[in-house]
Amino acid sequence: MTDEVKNDAAIADEQAAQPVLDIQRIYVKDISFEAPNLPHIFKQEWKPQLSFDLNTEANQLEGDLYEVCLNISVETTLEDSGDVAFICEVKQAGVFTISGLDEIQMAHCLTSQCPSMLFPYARELISNLVNRGTFPALNLNPINFDALFVDYMQRQQAELEAQKENPDNPTAH
Repeated sequence: MTDEVKNDAAIADEQAAQPVLDIQRIYVKDISFEAPNLPHIFKQEWKPQLSFDLNTEANQLEGDLYEVCLNISVETTLEDSGDVAFICEVKQAGVFTISGLDEIQMAHCLTSQCPSMLFPYARELISNLVNRGTFPALNLNPINFDALFVDYMQRQQAELEAQKENPDNPTAH
C-alpha cells in the first residue's frame, strides 16, 4: 500500500511539473469602428492604403491566471484624396491558465502562443465590422507571432550587448 501512495505522489509531482496552457475565456474587451467621411467616400475611386498596428499586453491576474490582450488597429485611407475611409480598432482578450514554464517559455507563451489563439477571433471581428460599414472585404493575413517573438528577443539581446560595449552611451539603452 505504501508503494501505491508513493506512485500516486510521483504521478502528482509529475503532473504538477507538466506545462499547462488552458483557455479559460475569450472575449472582446473594446471595439471601435469609425467611418468619418461617409457617405462622400463612396463617390471616390476605391484605391485603399492600409495602415496596420498590432501589439499585445499581458497581465497576471492571480496565481496561474493571466489576461492577454491583442490590440489591432487598422486605418484605411484613399490613395488619391488621402481621405480616411475607416478606422477599426479591436482589443481581443483572453484569460489563460499558464503554469510549469520557465521565464523564456512564459514570455513566449504570453506574447506568441496566446495571441496566436486570439488572432482568428480579432480577424473575424474586424472583417465583420468593415463589412457592416459596407466597405469591400478586408481579410487580414495570418501573423507569425513566433517570428515576431524571435525578432523581439534578438533586438533585446542586441541592446544588451550594445550596453555592455558602451555603458556610458545613453543611446545604447
